[in-house]
Amino acid sequence: MKTIITLIIGCACVFQAYAEPVNLRCEHLTNPLGIDAYSPRLSWQLNDPRYGAQQTAYQITVGTDSAAVAAGRGNVWNSPRTNSGTMLIKYEGDRLQPFARYFWRVAVWDKDNAESVSHVAAFETGMMEMSNWKGSWISDGVLKNGNGVDVKPAPYFRKEFDAKKKIRSARAYIAVGGLYELYVNGERIGNHRLDPMYTRFDRRNLYVAHDVTRQLQEGKNAVGVLLGNGWYNHQSVAVWFFDNAPWRARPAFCLDLRIVYDDGTTETIVSERDWKTSLSPVIFNSIYTAEHYDARLEQEGWNRVGFDASKWKETYYRSAPSNLIVAQQLHPIRNVEQISAMDFEKINDTTFIYNLGRNISGVSELRVKGEAGTEIRLQHAEICRPDKSLYMRNIDEHYRPKDNTDPFQTDIFILAGKGEEVFMPRFNYKGFQYVKITSNKPLTLSKDALTGWFMHSDVPPVGRVETSNPLVNKIWQATNNSYLSNLFGYPTDCPQREKNGWTGDAQIAIETGLYNFDGITVYEKWMADHRDEQQPNGVFPNIIPTSGCGYDWANGLDWTSTIAIIPWQIYMFYGDSQLLADCYDNIKRYLDHVDYLYPSGLTKWGLGDWIPVKSQTPVEFTSTLYYYTDAMILSRAAKLFGKEEDAVHYAALAEKIKTAFNNKYLDKNGYMYDKGFQTELSAALHWQIVHEELKTGVAANLAKRVEADNRHIDVGLLGSKTILNALSDNGYADLAFTLASQDTYPSWGHWIKHDQATTLYEAWQAIGEGKEASLNHIMFGEIGAWLYKALGGIHPDPANPGFANILLKPHFVKDLTYATVNFQSPYGEIVSKWERKKKDVIYKVTVPANAKATLYVPANYQLGKVKLSAGEVISLPETEKGAYSLVAGSYEMEFKSQKMK
Repeated sequence: MKTIITLIIGCACVFQAYAEPVNLRCEHLTNPLGIDAYSPRLSWQLNDPRYGAQQTAYQITVGTDSAAVAAGRGNVWNSPRTNSGTMLIKYEGDRLQPFARYFWRVAVWDKDNAESVSHVAAFETGMMEMSNWKGSWISDGVLKNGNGVDVKPAPYFRKEFDAKKKIRSARAYIAVGGLYELYVNGERIGNHRLDPMYTRFDRRNLYVAHDVTRQLQEGKNAVGVLLGNGWYNHQSVAVWFFDNAPWRARPAFCLDLRIVYDDGTTETIVSERDWKTSLSPVIFNSIYTAEHYDARLEQEGWNRVGFDASKWKETYYRSAPSNLIVAQQLHPIRNVEQISAMDFEKINDTTFIYNLGRNISGVSELRVKGEAGTEIRLQHAEICRPDKSLYMRNIDEHYRPKDNTDPFQTDIFILAGKGEEVFMPRFNYKGFQYVKITSNKPLTLSKDALTGWFMHSDVPPVGRVETSNPLVNKIWQATNNSYLSNLFGYPTDCPQREKNGWTGDAQIAIETGLYNFDGITVYEKWMADHRDEQQPNGVFPNIIPTSGCGYDWANGLDWTSTIAIIPWQIYMFYGDSQLLADCYDNIKRYLDHVDYLYPSGLTKWGLGDWIPVKSQTPVEFTSTLYYYTDAMILSRAAKLFGKEEDAVHYAALAEKIKTAFNNKYLDKNGYMYDKGFQTELSAALHWQIVHEELKTGVAANLAKRVEADNRHIDVGLLGSKTILNALSDNGYADLAFTLASQDTYPSWGHWIKHDQATTLYEAWQAIGEGKEASLNHIMFGEIGAWLYKALGGIHPDPANPGFANILLKPHFVKDLTYATVNFQSPYGEIVSKWERKKKDVIYKVTVPANAKATLYVPANYQLGKVKLSAGEVISLPETEKGAYSLVAGSYEMEFKSQKMK
């Protein structure tokens, strides 16, 4: 018999009496400009705080007239009323046209069958097809002699033209090999940084669309472009061989500026041989090291009408870097946060030290006055020695300079001597906390002369964690700082020494990223990079994108399982299966190759539990676990997509792997895996390869091992993903929290307490001379996700992904008095917060409109009164022992502590 729990429901009159569709998105972006999808995804949320709020039906209207759409009349799609609670659909109307602006709205019917209508949102298509480009790829004349890759100054380009009629709208579409800044009539267009995003340039290029209506005018206009090298022309030399990349060439671009006049006619201004070019004051730029700028070479007005370009040179045609140029549809990189110096010290008239007080990715901005020709060097580092020198060895370890002209992470700014001058690199970013300024002539600098800019992909925050433990709060903040510091259109390992898209780091941190930030657009782009890099036999490199290295080392199952794990997690978090479908054949080809190489089901292909504290788990152990996980993901994906034969085949493959693994590594009688290290026991539990009847015993052995290790971690990269989860998921949440909150070595908290770290490190030990580890790595970042899963208990339901049904499994750990966890799901904000009241706990939870939840009562607690405030009593069924079903609404619950029997 199902037990009934009573709830006290507040008076309905305090709530609005209708549902409102809000947060309309197209392709997971708000009112995007220049998309290339013929069937774009449309999504929304339901704003309805009423108890039991749900959507029972929806109807989509799409058209080219915003007023008509607002009135419910669409000229390209009027979907029928669809009886469904889904809030993510694909466009199914008339074929979308390029360069067209579409408006859309959604009408929804709530639980009472009352209709409400959203505001009107918009999306605009871009090129849609390669054949719609009109411009030519051009570059500067240095290409006449050789390929120009060693020419250091960045090139300017400009063109003037007449707009002879009144302008209704104008869009600039620009594709670049390298990086760019675009100017119209002297104004820089947009606030993006480092556009376009890094790809495998010889296989896929991205273009960016800009609205330039406001900047254009009837009559004379000028367009200017400044090109940077980026990863396209890597002039600095490091061990990853990007200076030998197969795509490497002098930067080039293609631009279409499409103008629609008031009379409906169109004109397209294009990149052609009639553009003029000159070298710029950016005398050197490297995405990897730094930027050098000589302000004496500035050409005032170069991007404005009337500039004398008689000394500028002609441009030259170039072939396109690839045959695939597609829209950049993702949250861009921006200067997101300006950071003032926390400390400032003048060493002498030519030497100054700035401390930002936190480790960041980005650039510094300097405001300074001085004599013409004064050379200022801005050296950036993570560590400042007591003697005020900056320690570089932990970040320049892989740098192989050809000479002394390109010092690592050191910008060079030469003054023009024209009053206050401002310098900020355009085509570079660094990882740093300290900036040391040296000059060849005396300077007068103040504390506020230099500020830092925290740069990263500007992904919207969606989560927050706060607890009664200040150290844990700082660990959460440090984790997010490292995550963002390593998100630049692709996830990286560190923002200084490598800036590489290491697959292993990214698959470990995927849940941390998605609990904290709306990152789907960045991961969809990066998975396209994966598909570009996959070899015909299915193999992926260890870093993506790559110049060609990484196919023969560190690219096994534990690292390049990104191809399966990331699309699956995107499906879990968003309920959107598009990325999983896009990668399905790639996952299949990958696993088929592994099966061919390792028919026994056991594989040694991988890098293993990288940088462990002391105990080294066999590579075969961890790689086989990832092999099993990938096979399970593919089997489930096949079932989702109706590929029954594949579903059966890969389920059988997973079972073969599981059997082989347990036959070799499991001692059933002792509930022990291999040597019983923390990584071995926790990874087996976390990746669900342990037989159900053995989990309790294996978990108990894991707990004993942690106790034997003095309640400290003894894991590397792969074990850091599993240790906390395996403990909290199997009855040892208090012990997991003890590990998570330790402040002595080895632990996350040791970095914070011992070093005052504001980011996560690459190695468990503290910093110091001879310890060549980056101080801004995301690879140990799973703890950020664990805080949501364990303390907030917020999990996606694989049977109802996208948090359509939330699995609530909070742990009221004894060493905390409260925890508040907020997460903005695709359905709206989930709130899970609890506070200890002596032995009992008050738990408050919000289930967003149109979602449901299953609440699992924590062990040793009994669910008492559940209320909204005061009022009507209702019944809440227990769906299984200790599990209760919740509909949308906000709840306050009492949990009574029960003594263990």
